[in-house]
Amino acid sequence: MLPALMFGQSAIDAYNLSQSDFKGTARFMSMGGAFTSLGGDLSTLNQNPAGIGVYRSSEIGVTLDVDIASTKSTTGAFSITKDKAAFNCNNFGYVGAVYTGSDIMPYFNWGASYSRAASFNRAYKGTGTMNGSLSNYIAGYTTAAQWESSDLTVDGSNTFNPYMEPGGAPWMSILAYNSYLINPTGGTSYSGLWKNGTAGEANFNVHEKGYTDEYSINFGGNFANIVYWGLGFGITDIDYRSSVYYEEDMSNAQIPSLDANNNYIGTREGGGGFGLDSWKNISGTGFNFKIGAIIKPINELRIGLAVHTPTYYNLKQEGWAGVDYGYNPDISGFVQTNDGYTDYFEWKLRTPWRLLTGISGVIGKQAIVSFDYEYRPMQNMNVQDRNGYEYTDVNNDVKNYYQAMSIFRIGAEYRLSPQWSVRAGYQLQTSPSTSVAQTGQTAIYTSGPDDTETTPSYSFDKSTSYISVGLGYRYKNFYVDAAYVNKQRESVWRAYTPNSYTSLAPSSKINLSSNQIVLSMGVKF
Repeated sequence: MLPALMFGQSAIDAYNLSQSDFKGTARFMSMGGAFTSLGGDLSTLNQNPAGIGVYRSSEIGVTLDVDIASTKSTTGAFSITKDKAAFNCNNFGYVGAVYTGSDIMPYFNWGASYSRAASFNRAYKGTGTMNGSLSNYIAGYTTAAQWESSDLTVDGSNTFNPYMEPGGAPWMSILAYNSYLINPTGGTSYSGLWKNGTAGEANFNVHEKGYTDEYSINFGGNFANIVYWGLGFGITDIDYRSSVYYEEDMSNAQIPSLDANNNYIGTREGGGGFGLDSWKNISGTGFNFKIGAIIKPINELRIGLAVHTPTYYNLKQEGWAGVDYGYNPDISGFVQTNDGYTDYFEWKLRTPWRLLTGISGVIGKQAIVSFDYEYRPMQNMNVQDRNGYEYTDVNNDVKNYYQAMSIFRIGAEYRLSPQWSVRAGYQLQTSPSTSVAQTGQTAIYTSGPDDTETTPSYSFDKSTSYISVGLGYRYKNFYVDAAYVNKQRESVWRAYTPNSYTSLAPSSKINLSSNQIVLSMGVKF
């Protein structure tokens, strides 16, 4: 079957794809990533390209890590914890240092690296008491748009397919209507299953996985061993997948009633429920540029500055959803979007630009202390259709849901001997989402500009912190570094956004805690 050529990304999708994680070599991670003013590490090819100018010899290295993530979902007094472990090649790179013999620019260096810029792996589930229903939420916006029943009906004998017709009704409205989640009450008005006196329980199960990989090519050098410079070009490869199952089980609800020929004749009080299964995959490639400088006015002090352009993505997206339903005594079935067709479309994303600054002190040949600050204006994310025309409504949502985030990094290294070093670091990322989005004080739109997305749930991240320690060993030109990194992040998840037809949706507090073991090894020559 041919896919439906429609567009459906949302501000939530834009944010998910614009994230970057704390990844790099073991030395870089053990010092909290505070390397904007230091350089001399393969990770700086993705952070401050001027770091390549610090090199006075060539290097090749590889980094492996094991990440054990624990996600706890808390709804009221009820908590569920899910664990996931992943093994990755975090970083691989090469730097070539060329001595020019010039006093003005003694070294010209170049490098290439692969790095895992972000990992989307997360899984959580939960359950809680309902005080409203997804069906009432859908009934509300279907009524507000005044869709006729004929716009929503999928009939095998009818050549009109509402899923495929341009400008048709939202796919969630069609799914809900054909699985009796919403039912007509006259004209273009619809009711959901929830009413005064209804009791029920909601359950959810969320799986996210995927990655962003970056391949970087950098060039750099130094002027008189005082000013170090670098230019970088990055190519990104992204793959994001999500699977969300949400179900409601109710008693004393407003359920459908059918006649002997299975024709809808009205509603009655009874019990029943439904499950919404939504799947989404977004993939594509992008590119960005980086420029940076490190100034060393004296041997004991270094100052760093780097600017990253936005990453410009061309993306492909597929989506699918289905509803299984059952109402007492004998109404049950399964309805899927588009009669089995996959929702497919292409779109463009521009992530925020980034500004990094840093200062570090070098105490003899024994100790380093480094401080970094990074600014990311997440509200500057921008989405367009495949032809480059801006989606104004979605970009307005971006500005409503997201704000600028700050990242603070501090790192230290102490050399115990010519061979052994110990390290420690800390990193804090402020929340990228606005308070009105986190607390449900504004409507959150997830269906995209053409209403083809079918995942009404969403989550917003709060602050994220990292604590790291590490150990390094040098023997002649060979090195081995190890790091331990603990990550803590809190998010809020909601099944759907509230509207005038239903109260605040079932929600959960999501706490992500991950413990990462990182090992790097390489050779300088």
